[in-house]
Amino acid sequence: MNATRMAVGRGARRGWTEFVFSLRSPQDQGFYLFTGVGTLAWLWFNREEEVAGTGLLTPTVALPGVLGALLAFGVIIGPAFSLAMEREDGTLLRHKALPHGMRGYVTGQLVYHSLGMFPTFLVLLVPGFLLFDGLMQRGAVGWLTVAWVTLLALAATLPLGMVLGAVVPSTQKVGTWGMLPVLLVTAVSGVFYPVQALWGWVQVLAQVFPVYWIGLGMRSAFLPAEAAAAELGDSWRTGQVALVLLAWAVVGLVAAPRVLARMARRQSGSQVAAARESAAQWVR
Repeated sequence: MNATRMAVGRGARRGWTEFVFSLRSPQDQGFYLFTGVGTLAWLWFNREEEVAGTGLLTPTVALPGVLGALLAFGVIIGPAFSLAMEREDGTLLRHKALPHGMRGYVTGQLVYHSLGMFPTFLVLLVPGFLLFDGLMQRGAVGWLTVAWVTLLALAATLPLGMVLGAVVPSTQKVGTWGMLPVLLVTAVSGVFYPVQALWGWVQVLAQVFPVYWIGLGMRSAFLPAEAAAAELGDSWRTGQVALVLLAWAVVGLVAAPRVLARMARRQSGSQVAAARESAAQWVR
């Protein structure tokens, strides 16, 4: 038990340290600024457009969905890339050699990628509230909803990212195996336009995945009650949001340890060397 606590503690400290380093990284700072400026610019150019059936302007309706999409995308693709890269460079092999090392590694990834969403939220929300009126319509209740939707979203999507990183054959495959499917799911999840505008079978498909429910939960936090009339079922379906995200969290938390354990058993020095050689050839 003490060894497990020590491993988890080391992992949490590693996650915090990596998060602090990322805040100082010019590359990560550039990503946060690019994401924030690009999104806010799009909202600004559409600031006077009204979303049909809501009586609300585009920034008010779109920003919550964008936050949900970035949350889902970031905590699936981010862990997937990290796991795939650290499997290839030998980091995972070193963790495997430590007592409860994989548990500590997973803890570190959870801490790092969970904290990594807050700078993205800040670069969107702080300027957003200065540029646009009426973004948060529900006050303290809305912020409480943002909090629990975010926590459930992290629980529902982070394990999926870990599983993806464990099963892809190489870092280069994360884009085609993970990024492209997540982008396609996001595109049909009602983030940038109402999901009702899509074909019926696409609406059903969108509701299978957590991205739609994260966006719906975020809109229920920011928008007034009457805006629910523009959603499927004319309701925020708050209970269903919680249940679907919990279901995905359970599936991920059951699947991820098994997939990671299987990956760890198969990890060897020869595999790391082969992966490095393959990566070097890809770069050349």
